[in-house]
Amino acid sequence: MTQSVKTIDVTALGEILIDFTMQGVNSQNMNVFAQYPGGAPGNVCVQVSRLGGQVAFMGKVGLDMHGRLLKTVLDQEGISTRNLIEDPEHFTTLAFVSVDENGEREFSFARKPGADTQICFEELDLNELQQAKIFHVGSLSLTAEPACSTTLQAIDFAKKCGALISYDPNYRASLWPDEETAIEKMRSLISSADLMKISDEETELLTGKADPEEAARALVEQGVTIAVITLGKDGALAATKDFVVRAGGFKSQLADTNGAGDSFWGSFLEQIARSPIEPGQLDSKTLGQMLENANACAALTVQKPGAIPAMPAAAEVNAFLEASGRKAAF
Repeated sequence: MTQSVKTIDVTALGEILIDFTMQGVNSQNMNVFAQYPGGAPGNVCVQVSRLGGQVAFMGKVGLDMHGRLLKTVLDQEGISTRNLIEDPEHFTTLAFVSVDENGEREFSFARKPGADTQICFEELDLNELQQAKIFHVGSLSLTAEPACSTTLQAIDFAKKCGALISYDPNYRASLWPDEETAIEKMRSLISSADLMKISDEETELLTGKADPEEAARALVEQGVTIAVITLGKDGALAATKDFVVRAGGFKSQLADTNGAGDSFWGSFLEQIARSPIEPGQLDSKTLGQMLENANACAALTVQKPGAIPAMPAAAEVNAFLEASGRKAAF
């Protein structure tokens, strides 16, 4: 297939949803939830856009109040919604999120089925795959049909068009019938990925290796060009076929961790998309700097509640980096 001119930095396919995040209790001692736009691929798109990248989103929402809100949010962020499909038959996926005193989250999903699982390849305008430098997917779209088959077809098409494939598994146990199925499905995309991120909590699940560095090397051995492991407050590490590099985290006031990994990865993908150097040719110093810049985005995101509303803009990240004695990056 002839490769077209790449005018889109990142095209992402997958879930965009509403995070109803617990905000405390009201005067009657009932839990109060705030309506935040979210969903990992949508979060990544917003972060790329806020850092100056050109972005397109592919997904499905319900023809309902939540779907309308999500479309409005993406439109306001300057993200193409040509492939955001409104489904009159299925409701927008909802996630109810509780956050503990350490900022850690517990999820309960209303998704049986959610509109995001109902997207079909035939519904997509393929121009936004042809024009993408990077095509990004997660694993939640692998949990049900037809979204699973659509994801696989889209990856195959994007590869033939010359896109780099980005993969963030983003494990949510309650959306899988059992852990064995999750492991099989989530691992099935590793060999397709050029760029891949997992958290230190997912290393054994995805690779069978508990140690982050061993896990990153295992992903590279399966064909991933750059494998990144996020380490929470300790930053992140990345492996290529030639080296492993680490970048420390930044101290930050914690509101909640929702969206931090997506902010990190959106920042990383934006840097890869505008780099004149192919991912496999990056040296350890440059890759380490990319990780550090991405850590800064994540550190800013955890200071605010919610996912999409907390994603920092380029000026905010640059000011944070300069205040920390680093160079502006965006």
